[in-house]
Amino acid sequence: MSRRRKQTKRDVSPDPVYKSKVVTKFMNSLMYQGKKTVAEKILYKTFELIKTKTNDDPLKVFNDALKNVKPNLEVKSRRVGGATYQVPVDVRADRAQALAIRWLIDASRKRSDKSMQEKLVKELLDAASNKGSAIKKREDTHKMAEANKAFAHFRW
Repeated sequence: MSRRRKQTKRDVSPDPVYKSKVVTKFMNSLMYQGKKTVAEKILYKTFELIKTKTNDDPLKVFNDALKNVKPNLEVKSRRVGGATYQVPVDVRADRAQALAIRWLIDASRKRSDKSMQEKLVKELLDAASNKGSAIKKREDTHKMAEANKAFAHFRW
């Protein structure tokens, strides 16, 4: 049992354009060195590009991409009698969202396009249609959990 006090969950304010807390969380994860205006410009430009490319609501594409990338299962290391087992556990909703955001941004940054906007557009469109690196990351996580299903009885 931890001796520290329970950590309080900080609530983010919704972004000014789309009035969505998820967009704000994505923007905060995208941000480098506190440069929030730069992250805002990148994300809003990305949404404009999605709107021109697909003639669809960019927020809908964004939410579809996030929903497709969210993992259901993950593995956690558990030490039992000197051996370390990869135990599959269910993922809480807030952690699933955080992982999805992180995986989308990481996959976008690893792409080889000119600007971050282009990278994000392509990764979000790929994720919305169940393709791309972020989706592969989710599939790998699920495969790892499935492969270690035999150790599920070590769950705590």
